[in-house]
Amino acid sequence: MLHNLFQDPLETLRQKCVETEHCVHTQARLEQCETRVGSRSSTEEDCTEELFDFLHARDHCVAHKLFHSVK
Repeated sequence: MLHNLFQDPLETLRQKCVETEHCVHTQARLEQCETRVGSRSSTEEDCTEELFDFLHARDHCVAHKLFHSVK
Protein backbone atom coordinates (compact mmCIF):
# COMPACT_ATOMS: atom_id res chain seq x y z
CA MET A 1 0.00 0.00 0.00
CA LEU A 2 2.78 2.46 0.86
CA HIS A 3 4.41 1.65 -2.46
CA ASN A 4 1.43 3.21 -4.24
CA LEU A 5 1.48 6.31 -2.04
CA PHE A 6 5.16 7.12 -2.45
CA GLN A 7 6.84 6.95 -5.82
CA ASP A 8 10.57 7.39 -6.17
CA PRO A 9 11.04 10.63 -8.13
CA LEU A 10 14.17 9.17 -9.73
CA GLU A 11 12.25 6.27 -11.25
CA THR A 12 9.43 8.56 -12.37
CA LEU A 13 11.86 10.89 -14.13
CA ARG A 14 13.75 8.00 -15.71
CA GLN A 15 10.50 6.77 -17.26
CA LYS A 16 9.69 10.25 -18.60
CA CYS A 17 13.21 10.77 -19.93
CA VAL A 18 13.20 7.43 -21.77
CA GLU A 19 10.36 8.86 -23.86
CA THR A 20 12.40 11.86 -25.08
CA GLU A 21 13.61 11.87 -28.68
CA HIS A 22 17.29 11.41 -27.85
CA CYS A 23 16.64 8.52 -25.47
CA VAL A 24 14.27 6.85 -27.92
CA HIS A 25 17.02 7.03 -30.54
CA THR A 26 19.73 5.59 -28.28
CA GLN A 27 17.37 2.89 -26.99
CA ALA A 28 16.56 1.90 -30.58
CA ARG A 29 20.29 1.59 -31.35
CA LEU A 30 20.70 -0.60 -28.25
CA GLU A 31 17.79 -2.84 -29.27
CA GLN A 32 19.15 -3.15 -32.82
CA CYS A 33 22.51 -4.19 -31.42
CA GLU A 34 20.93 -6.73 -29.07
CA THR A 35 18.98 -8.21 -31.98
CA ARG A 36 22.08 -8.35 -34.18
CA VAL A 37 24.24 -9.96 -31.48
CA GLY A 38 21.47 -12.35 -30.46
CA SER A 39 21.04 -13.56 -34.02
CA ARG A 40 24.64 -14.72 -34.32
CA SER A 41 25.86 -18.01 -32.96
CA SER A 42 29.39 -16.76 -32.45
CA THR A 43 30.46 -13.13 -32.16
CA GLU A 44 32.84 -11.00 -30.15
CA GLU A 45 30.52 -8.01 -30.49
CA ASP A 46 28.66 -6.85 -27.43
CA CYS A 47 26.40 -3.88 -26.90
CA THR A 48 28.33 -2.12 -24.15
CA GLU A 49 28.80 1.09 -26.11
CA GLU A 50 25.11 1.26 -27.04
CA LEU A 51 24.09 0.55 -23.45
CA PHE A 52 26.35 3.29 -22.10
CA ASP A 53 25.06 5.74 -24.72
CA PHE A 54 21.48 5.03 -23.69
CA LEU A 55 22.19 5.26 -19.95
CA HIS A 56 24.15 8.48 -20.45
CA ALA A 57 21.30 10.06 -22.44
CA ARG A 58 18.71 9.02 -19.86
CA ASP A 59 20.76 10.11 -16.86
CA HIS A 60 21.68 13.41 -18.52
CA CYS A 61 17.97 14.14 -18.92
CA VAL A 62 17.24 13.09 -15.33
CA ALA A 63 20.07 15.20 -13.90
CA HIS A 64 18.52 18.38 -15.23
CA LYS A 65 15.13 17.64 -13.67
CA LEU A 66 15.64 15.57 -10.52
CA PHE A 67 16.54 18.19 -7.97
CA HIS A 68 13.59 20.38 -8.91
CA SER A 69 11.25 17.63 -7.72
CA VAL A 70 12.88 16.67 -4.43
CA LYS A 71 12.29 18.58 -1.23
